[in-house]
Amino acid sequence: MTILDVSLMTFDRPEAWQWLIQFCILATALLLGNVLRTNVPFLRKSLLPSALLGGLLLLIFKAFPACKELINKPMMEIVTYHALGLGFVALALKNNKIESKSTPMKVIETGALTASTYVIQGIVGLLVTIPFFIWGKKIFYSAGLLLPMGFGQGPGQALNFGKIFTGWASQQGLDFAGADFGLSIAAMGFIVGSLVGVIYMNILRRKGILSRKKIADAQRNKLEDYEGQNEIPDAESIDKLSVQICMVLFVYFLVYLFTNWIQGMDLGNFGTNTLKPMLWGFNFLLGTLFGIGFKWILNRFKRVRIMEREYINNYMLNRISGFCFDIMIVAGTAAISFKEFGKFVLPFIIIIVLGTIVTFFYVLAISKHLYPEYKYEGFFSMFGMLTGTASNGMILLREIDPKFETPAANNLVLQTLAAIVLGFPVLLLMGFAPQSLKATWITLAILVAFWIVLTVFMLRTKIFKRRKTELKE
Repeated sequence: MTILDVSLMTFDRPEAWQWLIQFCILATALLLGNVLRTNVPFLRKSLLPSALLGGLLLLIFKAFPACKELINKPMMEIVTYHALGLGFVALALKNNKIESKSTPMKVIETGALTASTYVIQGIVGLLVTIPFFIWGKKIFYSAGLLLPMGFGQGPGQALNFGKIFTGWASQQGLDFAGADFGLSIAAMGFIVGSLVGVIYMNILRRKGILSRKKIADAQRNKLEDYEGQNEIPDAESIDKLSVQICMVLFVYFLVYLFTNWIQGMDLGNFGTNTLKPMLWGFNFLLGTLFGIGFKWILNRFKRVRIMEREYINNYMLNRISGFCFDIMIVAGTAAISFKEFGKFVLPFIIIIVLGTIVTFFYVLAISKHLYPEYKYEGFFSMFGMLTGTASNGMILLREIDPKFETPAANNLVLQTLAAIVLGFPVLLLMGFAPQSLKATWITLAILVAFWIVLTVFMLRTKIFKRRKTELKE
């Protein structure tokens, strides 16, 4: 037997092709989704992401017995999980040189709007699932907290915490398909963000409040978008794109090493029961922090002349993150299983309807206060993000502000760090709430108090102005 024979015995096995076939399926679905969105007028006007359409196509194919086994659900979930983390790492590595039209306080207030919307979505979700659990155990009591993960965070976080909730439910003898529930909410979030946003935009246009603008100029890339100053060549001993990909993977590897190290530590009851199980779901947050740290080290190397060239290319990192998020949406949608869906279809519908209504009117009310000079631009950017992803917000914003002449786009980009800091308590509660019904009640009370604090902070000028007027009278 020759070496060639041994190689062929290895690579002619189905296992050698299994992962690659799954990625080929995802790529094919994404291309078909883009073809549909480009050529079907209704889909083009709906602003539904091509990635979501590709995922929905895979859901349809899964209904056919011949295609059911072709799409591997566990692999789709793994791709969703890692695509989220890698996408955030790529964004964190970018050198964000933004000529900001936003003041620091406006950025913090926008972050508070993001965090407070997560909170109120969590409150709405719990007010649905707790009664359903008490009146017949129709659904896991903490399942409502997956609303802000699906709407506000997207398929990656909906999957991560859905699996955590499934584990806690099984420990208590409850049957709950948390991953399917969370991913279903995330898929509906994209539809809500696109369709509801477009419908409201058309209503405003018919009333004459908004006017149509051409977006062709905003979609063209300028030369400086592709390459910054003093960057490494496109192709030398190593391709520039290879450098970007290797940096993203290196930082993500650091996330794994850190998380695995924490798992071996003794952190007490809270750390063992809450922090450790949840830490693997924080891959996107840890990726952001490690990415920022790695970028800081590279910039320090340049300042002290250890490194003379610029290795970070924002354009390529944008493309890497865009690819990761597109694949994440396709895989996350394709991973949805309707096998257990009938068990929670009624609470699911109620959560989606109430979550949509509350998110729409809350974000609209706060946007009118925070952004009086560009209230609709601010609303559409935030509503799209808080039901889908940041890209959904930017898509809606481009329809009425194609050249990003208002600070809305800058607010959306710069608020990320403030939202992470202000929203971190919500993520901690995600690990605490599913431990028991009592813990869920405590979580609900904390969320209500936290929402009041954040809302008062955003409306403080209006509240105190009214108070001063009353005192004068």
